[in-house]
Amino acid sequence: MKIMADNAIAGNRIAIPRPKPSLGDRLKKDFKENKWKYVMALPIIIYFAVFAYKPMYGLLMVFQDYSPRLGISGSPWVGFQNFVRFFNDPNAWRIVRNTFNISIWSMVVGFPAPIILALLINEIHNKFFKRVVQTVSYMPYFVSLVVMCSLVKFFTQSDGLIPDILTHIGIARTNLLASPGAFVPIYVLSGIWQSVGWDSIIYLAALSGINSELYESARIDGASRLQQMWHVTLPGLRPTIIILLILRMGSLLSVGFEKILLLYSASTYSVADVISTYVYRMGILNADYSYSAAIGLLNTLVNVTLLLITNKIAEKTSGSGLF
Repeated sequence: MKIMADNAIAGNRIAIPRPKPSLGDRLKKDFKENKWKYVMALPIIIYFAVFAYKPMYGLLMVFQDYSPRLGISGSPWVGFQNFVRFFNDPNAWRIVRNTFNISIWSMVVGFPAPIILALLINEIHNKFFKRVVQTVSYMPYFVSLVVMCSLVKFFTQSDGLIPDILTHIGIARTNLLASPGAFVPIYVLSGIWQSVGWDSIIYLAALSGINSELYESARIDGASRLQQMWHVTLPGLRPTIIILLILRMGSLLSVGFEKILLLYSASTYSVADVISTYVYRMGILNADYSYSAAIGLLNTLVNVTLLLITNKIAEKTSGSGLF
């Protein structure tokens, strides 16, 4: 009986779970297995550490009356005084309104433009003509911003090409870029002209990944070209569109001051002065570093908030998001 009991115990050994390796052990194992990947990633990590994270120490000046002579460690602390000053500034709401106006119009008109262009190029079957259209649409992207703004000024001045065309439909000749009502449309349309071809590349790449058998099935079912685009092409582009929309919302208020400075004048100041140009004047021209840094931080916080909200809405409605 004893021998049988011993055999039974030996035949039914209880598996004792091994202790989980510690975090340090897992990191050592992972580093040994992927050490060359870590080596290749090291320059990128160093770059972001030096040029992205280290400068964030300078945000402390937002809560100081910063003086270059005293430095961040020696400048007096003022708390939220710079933020209060901005909200009490009579120019604050004007520049916020102008920033939202230009940004929203750029989003509404500019975001769908490369999608439409990519869909149109995708429908071209003549390879030579397709390459010509792509090349012509890409070329403005490689034109310097200074040159592009010079062309815009040349074409919109009172004796330029665009006023010449408008006179034939009964519109009085005028310097369009000096007109407050025409500044935002010129800014938005010139931006689309310069970037629409380049921005369409990622959509064309996404279109090439759509299974051709889906189009064949749609044709067999009697779907027209428009129906194929609506029921096959656009659903295939939806993940790409959502990701790029989220990223675009994360930089909604980041209107570049370079183009504004090159295009605006005293006559369009009321509609063209935005947050970035105001920060430039306060920080660079007036040397009011703490105040300009506070405005820039507020701008960044709003952009991050819009990014998080858009990402949450995308997750709820479509099931896909950036993170």
